[in-house]
Amino acid sequence: MKILLVSPFDIGHPGGVNEHVLQLDRQFQAMGHATRILAATSMDAGELDDGHVYRLGMAMPLPSNGSTARITFSPFVLHKVKAFLDAGGFDVIHLHEPLTPMLPLATLLHSRTVNVGTFHAARSSNLWYHYTKAIIDLFFAKLDAVIAVSEASRSFVDEYFPADFQIIPNGISLADYRRDVEPIPELMDGRRNILFVGRYNEPRKGFRYLVRAMPMILGQFSNARLVVVGNGDPSRYERFLEQNGVSDVLFTGFVPYEMLPRYYASADVFCAPSTGRESFGLILLEGMASGVPVVAAANSGYSAVIDNGVNGVLTPPKDEHALAMGIVRVLADAEFRQRIVSNANEHVKQFDWPVVAERVMAVYERAISSNRAGPVQRVWPLGIAGTRG
Repeated sequence: MKILLVSPFDIGHPGGVNEHVLQLDRQFQAMGHATRILAATSMDAGELDDGHVYRLGMAMPLPSNGSTARITFSPFVLHKVKAFLDAGGFDVIHLHEPLTPMLPLATLLHSRTVNVGTFHAARSSNLWYHYTKAIIDLFFAKLDAVIAVSEASRSFVDEYFPADFQIIPNGISLADYRRDVEPIPELMDGRRNILFVGRYNEPRKGFRYLVRAMPMILGQFSNARLVVVGNGDPSRYERFLEQNGVSDVLFTGFVPYEMLPRYYASADVFCAPSTGRESFGLILLEGMASGVPVVAAANSGYSAVIDNGVNGVLTPPKDEHALAMGIVRVLADAEFRQRIVSNANEHVKQFDWPVVAERVMAVYERAISSNRAGPVQRVWPLGIAGTRG
């Protein structure tokens, strides 16, 4: 099968959607399929087609869902996408965040084959969907199958575009995140390491609640240490930490992917206190696969991954007292800790990338089979006509 994977985001910047695309790409190639990737690019890299990844359309940063999305709005991609698709001969086109400007929309406009869309985001509302729905409905109609990575993302999109969504979660490489990964030597000094991973300056990541919980945790475990992996400005928290006697905090800054499993392997507990707008809990799976007990805020995305008290601990969002109690319980109760880690180890197996890729491939095959009846004529805005099928 010849597959095109489309991301609206700058492929040069790490992010959940791009990582999802790259992992599916690797899995499909390992399964013997031919793949290409179409994604936005940056000013530094420029437009480039290396024969496998086609970087097209200069991306610009745009505030989105409490973070920053780097997408292209360039109208000049339209004719380039058409030429690329006409020459590609793809059996299926898989668009991630398929209703995001500009690459997915340009691809849907010119696609003459089977289109599959995966929706990743979860939030309370979307002004783009709200104000452009009459037009976007026409693009959504060209999707032959739709996937959501979680119930939270399905509920969000279904409010605007009701459809028969398949729930297929994000994946994790269990070959990378294992219990036998070598830890960071400097962290194996007998202290109890509480690990946070993420862009901690983003309010929705809830890091400030973990910082506020630390004095309470230290009241029970004076040898606790906070290890913060990810980009951000630690100076924003220095005054509070100093005033509350929280002195043992390690801000690592950015950590490359290949080093991240070693930090999980060094942790006694992993904490993810995000306040909301999380469609899925990929970092929770990383902790689970690494054999680390996980304590997380009970937002809709994380609640889809953790069964509270069974394979992890969920606490109310924005509640530093409950967060501290959850972490203290995990550190204090060895039997409980061992039980949730053992259950998590079994739970995470269903998210291994080969398993996820097989489920996505089954969606492709069903969509292709249902389209064998022939093309369906679509009438587009401004008199543009197109077909699918």
